[in-house]
Amino acid sequence: MSIKRRLRLSYIAMTVVPIILVALIAATLGSALFKPADEAGNNRWMPAFWAKSNDRAEAVGGIKFMAEAEPDRFADDAFLKEADTRLNQVDAGLVIMRGDAITFASPMANKISDLRSRLLEGKTNARWSGWDRYTVDKLELKFSDNSTGTAYVLSDRSEMFRSARSFFPLLILSLLVVIGLTNGILTYLVSRSFIKPLYALKFAAEQIKEGNLEHKVVLSRKDEIGELSAAFEDMRVRLNESIRLQLQYEDNRKELISNISHDLKTPITGIQACVEGLRDGIANTEAMKDKYIGMISKKSEEMNRLIDELLLFSKLDLKREPFQLERVDLGAYLRDCVDELRYDPRMDGVALTYSGVLEDQPAPVMVDREKLHRVIMNIVDNSLKYMDKEPREISVRLSVDRTEAKVSIQDNGPGIDNAALPHIFERFYRADPSRQSATGGSGLGLAIVKQIIEGQGGTVSAESLAGQGVNITFALPILTDGGERP
Repeated sequence: MSIKRRLRLSYIAMTVVPIILVALIAATLGSALFKPADEAGNNRWMPAFWAKSNDRAEAVGGIKFMAEAEPDRFADDAFLKEADTRLNQVDAGLVIMRGDAITFASPMANKISDLRSRLLEGKTNARWSGWDRYTVDKLELKFSDNSTGTAYVLSDRSEMFRSARSFFPLLILSLLVVIGLTNGILTYLVSRSFIKPLYALKFAAEQIKEGNLEHKVVLSRKDEIGELSAAFEDMRVRLNESIRLQLQYEDNRKELISNISHDLKTPITGIQACVEGLRDGIANTEAMKDKYIGMISKKSEEMNRLIDELLLFSKLDLKREPFQLERVDLGAYLRDCVDELRYDPRMDGVALTYSGVLEDQPAPVMVDREKLHRVIMNIVDNSLKYMDKEPREISVRLSVDRTEAKVSIQDNGPGIDNAALPHIFERFYRADPSRQSATGGSGLGLAIVKQIIEGQGGTVSAESLAGQGVNITFALPILTDGGERP
């Protein structure tokens, strides 16, 4: 549930819940303060003061009727006492005035001070002390002897006022308490649903600030805070991965420096030995001098080749080596490369074969011609270094399917152990742990192969069995008829 909907529901609850609770409280107070009219069960729904008010209205109505129909009856003391007795039963009383004199007064009316003067002044609705508890109905009387008089019916409202004076303050107090409790509880529940996850995010931020990127933030919520926590967790994971990669790059950099130092030390040591031999006069003949100079030249070329491969690998690794991609028929390209290799002096005594698609079956790919040539040369060089049995054989095969073209270059050398096979495309990796090999090499050749092939959208892999040679395969996406990769 979203925060917006949750707040909307809480606002509705803050309005509806107090109304329901106040209605229940009002019903409870009414049943407690306003007793039923009939304890036996009649009119149990009607408060006593209400039932008495109805009875009073009927009694007063009878008095009014008699005042209009038989006004002379109001001169009869027996009638007045009987009528007053009935009125007293409903908390009412009768007062009769003829002229300025009171001829009859109910015992209830005698409790009112200055009754005569108040009635004469006509202030029946004024709030006088002891008077505001009564309502007064004034009835004009015209007797048969043409004299006039006035009948006053006094109704005592004190019972209703006593209940009302307790009911309404309690109801208002209950309303305030209900509103306060409802708002307080709902505010606490709603704010708690916000504050608790925010504290969790704050704690996670403090952990990140302290360098602890392993503290996970998992809030199972389907609202805006849940989305925030998911974004925060994604940021933490990415930051952790970024730092991990940075540390890995730092380790790789240290390893690279160590490997470069190791590989450069060997030719430099050889050059120093030759220079010292020439300086100390060990090479005292022209033949010995030519031999030492040749060794210096060979070691210098080895260093130059190592530096060139290192620079190329660094550019490829940092994605700073541009690729001049163009559409190439891979079948025709491989045939040209194989023909060129056959004339290479290093291929003397090596049986080089090629098998692939028919010449009329194109294998269009987008590649950098120069860098793809470097890939093939590096793989062939790697095979030539380690082939140790006759006859020496290298085979190049091309296979094409709907999505990619695969090139496999296989030799019949000693092969590579399964434990070392997954690492041969790593920089400076050599299957010989001592890194001593009569064949030399920079240890970057196959790492460069991997960088170039993957930089052109392809993949590279190797297969080998000990004693049965190595098969290195790289695959490149085939172009569609529209000139795009599938």
